[in-house]
Amino acid sequence: MTTTDYATYIAGLPRVLAAAATVFRDARGHVLLVEPNYREGWALPGGTIESDTGESPRQAAHRETVEEIGLDVEPGRLLALDWARGPERPPIAAYLYDGGVLDETALKAIRLQEEELLSWELVDRDDLGRYLRDDLAMRLRAALDVLDSGAGAVELEDGRPVAG
Repeated sequence: MTTTDYATYIAGLPRVLAAAATVFRDARGHVLLVEPNYREGWALPGGTIESDTGESPRQAAHRETVEEIGLDVEPGRLLALDWARGPERPPIAAYLYDGGVLDETALKAIRLQEEELLSWELVDRDDLGRYLRDDLAMRLRAALDVLDSGAGAVELEDGRPVAG
């Protein structure tokens, strides 16, 4: 196969999006959510992985945390990986990392990226469904279950655990 043939082959492969986010909690177990200004609903601090720069999912989670909420916190362990299908976009592989528990000093240091975010809030696990789309709420609950149980990362499809 020539270099040109290989480039054509690669260009013709299906496309998949990839994103990474970090799960931060407070001492009471409430989850930090952010409110984007460019779409409906809330989200975790995170975003698209910049694969064209060679960025890894973990690096993307860290970069997005710094950009979106101004906290320079290295992501902890992988909690969940979700293969999420979308009706108006290619599938997305969504990585969720543990951001740990933020103390009062860290919470007061949050500075929102005003170009993308309107606000942030600490949300009780029982109220996640009021803020997040169903698939995102299921993804986050699965990640929180991993934290609660101490189990390894969970594999998800559209927010639901995959039997394996």
